[in-house]
Amino acid sequence: MISPIVDTTWLDDHPEAVLVDVRWYTDGRSGLESYERSHLPGAIYLDLDRWLAAPASPAEGRHPLPDPEVFAEGMRQAGIADTDVVVAYDDDSGAIAARLVWMLRVTGHQAALLDGGYAGWRGRREHGATSRPPATFAATPWPADRLAGIDDVAAAGATLLDARPAGRYRGESDSLDARPGHIPGAKSLPCRDNVDHHGALLPLSQLRSRLAALGVDRQAEWISSC
Repeated sequence: MISPIVDTTWLDDHPEAVLVDVRWYTDGRSGLESYERSHLPGAIYLDLDRWLAAPASPAEGRHPLPDPEVFAEGMRQAGIADTDVVVAYDDDSGAIAARLVWMLRVTGHQAALLDGGYAGWRGRREHGATSRPPATFAATPWPADRLAGIDDVAAAGATLLDARPAGRYRGESDSLDARPGHIPGAKSLPCRDNVDHHGALLPLSQLRSRLAALGVDRQAEWISSC
């Protein structure tokens, strides 16, 4: 399995990788329109709401995992095959593209997040749309041992990390969800604070310090949510 994070130098050395634009916005802007205006060379676009999440509901939340067959169909139509190496990016500190990377890796596929994302790319950009022919991609069930429900948090004695912005964790001006605040016992670890002002991941020592400050180490059980 390749590293979960790769940089532009790695991407330059691996032209066989399938570059995927997963931009999506909480304010109603269109990720597809952003992609069509400008995207990294050769990148294809993947719609989060259509292929990477099931419809929202009170029982399942806002972005539950889709049926594995829906996800597989999205990969097929995008031209991503079971054997492809995928590198995903966004313009939001990796917070959106990481979803696709996790979904692929947890089902045994080669995938990584592009460090620095859209802003970190220093070369030319393309316009319009890039397409690939349909591919073969098998539906794989989501592995139960990599998912947790709210009851599992208490049962496992795990540390629950809330990856949303700190303001949403505190219940301040949350326009996305009807219930503000956070799950009782959760600790705030905003994922967008894991990058510097250029959008690149912080040094490993700083990331470890952020986790250690919340009691997370290699021996601890922990669960993340957003």
